[in-house]
Amino acid sequence: MQPIARYLPILDWGRRYNRATFSDDLIAAVIVTIMLIPQSLAYALLAGMPPEAGLYASIAPILLYAVFGTSRALAVGPVAVVSLMTAAALGQIAEQGSMGYATAALTLAALSGAMLLGMGLFRLGFLANFLSHPVIAGFITASGIIIAVSQLRHILGIGGGGHNLIELVEGLITHLPETNIITLAIGVSATAFLFWVRKGLKPLLRRMGLGPRLAEIGAKAGPVAAVFVTTLAVWGFDLGARGVAIVGDVPQSLPPLTLPGMSPTLIGQLLLPALLISVIGFVESISVAQTLAAKKRERVNPNQELIGLGAANLGAAFTGGFPVTGGFSRSVVNFDAGARTPAAGAFTAMGLAVAALALTPLIYFLPKATLAATIIVAVLSLVDFSVLQRSWAYSKPDFIAVATTIFITLAFGVELGVSSGVAISVLLYLFKTSRPHIAEVGRITGTEHFRNIHRHKVETDPRIVTLRVDESLYFANARFLEDHILDRVTQDKAVRHVILQCSAVNEIDMSALESLEAINERLGEMGTKLHLSEVKGPVMDRLKRSDLLSALSGKVFLSQHAAVKELTASPEIKSTAPDAATSS
Repeated sequence: MQPIARYLPILDWGRRYNRATFSDDLIAAVIVTIMLIPQSLAYALLAGMPPEAGLYASIAPILLYAVFGTSRALAVGPVAVVSLMTAAALGQIAEQGSMGYATAALTLAALSGAMLLGMGLFRLGFLANFLSHPVIAGFITASGIIIAVSQLRHILGIGGGGHNLIELVEGLITHLPETNIITLAIGVSATAFLFWVRKGLKPLLRRMGLGPRLAEIGAKAGPVAAVFVTTLAVWGFDLGARGVAIVGDVPQSLPPLTLPGMSPTLIGQLLLPALLISVIGFVESISVAQTLAAKKRERVNPNQELIGLGAANLGAAFTGGFPVTGGFSRSVVNFDAGARTPAAGAFTAMGLAVAALALTPLIYFLPKATLAATIIVAVLSLVDFSVLQRSWAYSKPDFIAVATTIFITLAFGVELGVSSGVAISVLLYLFKTSRPHIAEVGRITGTEHFRNIHRHKVETDPRIVTLRVDESLYFANARFLEDHILDRVTQDKAVRHVILQCSAVNEIDMSALESLEAINERLGEMGTKLHLSEVKGPVMDRLKRSDLLSALSGKVFLSQHAAVKELTASPEIKSTAPDAATSS
């Protein structure tokens, strides 16, 4: 039973489900459903899909995540960044609105689902760690700008398009004379109203005497109010005949059974986009899930989350949807509304199913400008340029990664942007670790602590050089360490012992091992012994399987203090230090 429960978390929380939990989950589901109806339609528009695909992508995926996911509050469905990445990937393969485009969307969701499921089963969640937080922040900021600008054409009622900021701006400028004034009025009014709703509606409802829960529901229903009013206006004044773009016919049905494309050519074209969408979606989802879980002292299992998200995307692929993941805004709403278990998501899916069956005729006259306003208001909250200032002040390499990711995403599109961000992060890491911080240390008087001779007032012996390497040793920094040690010893004829303090060394690979053997040999030729101190257990286990220890000219010491105590032949100790001590 236990192995099955590990892959089916519903068997765990389902056993403890009761009436009180049901009540909390149901209320949360009502609030999230109200919010998701316009949002799902809007994100389908962003992904280049028909509006009903947004509803379809929010039903089966939520149900499947409720069975396989571990987060009690995560709400799965279409999200802005993944929808943009979907449009960017599919736009290079087929024309929006065509059968080929819809088939490619199903295939993309299936590939993403299979990748996520495979990563979860093989416990490969650590691969997401290659996307550093600064890169993610930069990518989301740039994507938010691209998404917002891409929706301006719907606000203006003009043509245009593109996959990067330059193309989008060029398209807007070219088509600007075609602006439909009525559409512009609807779009600007809806945008202004939705911005006000985010901050001003809830306090207003509280002042009117509504309780906290009802005020919360009312505030989340703001987008629905915008949809209702603008749809009524378009219908009542026949604005569709005056050039206002509307949603039009939406099938009145539950999600259909669909099959992804099996063409090897199509699959080959979508492999890289599917991988990027999978990783970005997982990082966004797990970040939200862990943040919300921590607030209730709960835990989520990253590898099981991969399985849950994989199942959700496979569900989208076979029910007319497109790639999905856990969304930040809806998950926070779900959490704040009191969701206790993933069953809240299942109830939300049921509510959306009712909407797909009964409410779709009511959105025939819904202006696309209103959906565009919904997207703009949602994504602008993701834009955070302060990450540039923070990274510049804290870490120049991180600033380079953030700034480059933002620039390349804006200039060349989302796929190249995130790929470049990952590549730059890895290259900067390799560069940083290839030149590790190496400190020459001495003993602080009257203690057994050893610190940097340039930062503290310490005791040293001219015949002993102790070097602390603040990095694991591997192929990229092995030669740097070798050169550093030999340069230090050749400059000082008095040195007879070199102690390599390994307290910060967690790994020594084959290249580093060969460098240590070379260092030992070269020092021996100069009449100097090489010693190791404070070697960690796992590292020592590896060294014991090599010839280094038997060939070592010196010894391996348990502690740095023990090494210096034994090697200091004379009680005369020379002090070499700055006048004032500072922190290491």
